Amino acid sequence: MKKESVKKAAALRYRPDKDRAPRLVAKGNRRLAERIIEIAKKHQIPLQEDPGLVEVLSSLDLYEEIPPSLYKAVAEVLIFIYRMHRRLQDLPGHP
Repeated sequence: MKKESVKKAAALRYRPDKDRAPRLVAKGNRRLAERIIEIAKKHQIPLQEDPGLVEVLSSLDLYEEIPPSLYKAVAEVLIFIYRMHRRLQDLPGHP
């Protein structure tokens, strides 16, 4: 019998003018994870699934900066978000 994995989510914020590194601003399992995803979608925040990264981020305290060991993985997420944002801006009728 296959064990169903528990849904997890984590959210990062990065303000280059204020933060030295991205910070964990939300994390949760099950219903809280669903709520984090729902809020992100409502605000048109791009989502990326990476169960391994979410697992590591979930071990951090809220508002803690990510450690240097996660810089590369998080940089890949930020590049993904940047590219998604650029694609959206290139669509006709998008501000």
